[in-house]
Amino acid sequence: MSNRNLFRMAVIVFSILLLFGFTLTGMAQAQDYWTALPPYNTLWPLWSPALSPVDSTTGLPVPIISSLEPSTVLSVQPGLTWNPSMAYPWLLYNTPGGLAYFDMLYGINFWPPTNFLDSTGAAVPIGLPAGYAALPPTEASWLQQNVLFANNYFVQAYPSLLATADPALLAAAATVPLAPPTLLALNAGVLPLASLTALFPPPGILDFLTPAALLGL
Repeated sequence: MSNRNLFRMAVIVFSILLLFGFTLTGMAQAQDYWTALPPYNTLWPLWSPALSPVDSTTGLPVPIISSLEPSTVLSVQPGLTWNPSMAYPWLLYNTPGGLAYFDMLYGINFWPPTNFLDSTGAAVPIGLPAGYAALPPTEASWLQQNVLFANNYFVQAYPSLLATADPALLAAAATVPLAPPTLLALNAGVLPLASLTALFPPPGILDFLTPAALLGL
């Protein structure tokens, strides 16, 4: 075989190996976008440094929570979770009555959506498509348009959301001993809204992550 043919063969082999390397790199990167969380199987963003900071030992992003129960408490908020059958994700917020979620169509409600529960209240995990981990991240433009709106909406809706919370959960969440009349009224669900918000003041708007923080910018 001539030197020219050997050189041509080497170029072809090198090109194939280079293309194969790029393909493997792309696959490895694509698998780092989402992970499914129990008990409902909704997706949690591995692409957000605020919600999945990188472990210094492994170099891999690790979600700040291991499950999305109604009792889950977020260390930063809003959280974000996605049912990939939908066009947009939900944003998640802490409340004394449990985790709440913001939906662009239906506003703020307590987690989970009703269709995630069967008639007995047990979890109904969603089915996930093959390769769900490689689905693209939430668009930056969606986050920039909606996160600040959702944060403000949550603060405004917080008092009325408290009024729909389970009274027993609110009583258990009280951080100070309550006088018997207040405790009875709270457990009976008849405590005035002003008293509710005095016991459980809404968070400040500056307590929330911005779109830039979610994106790691």
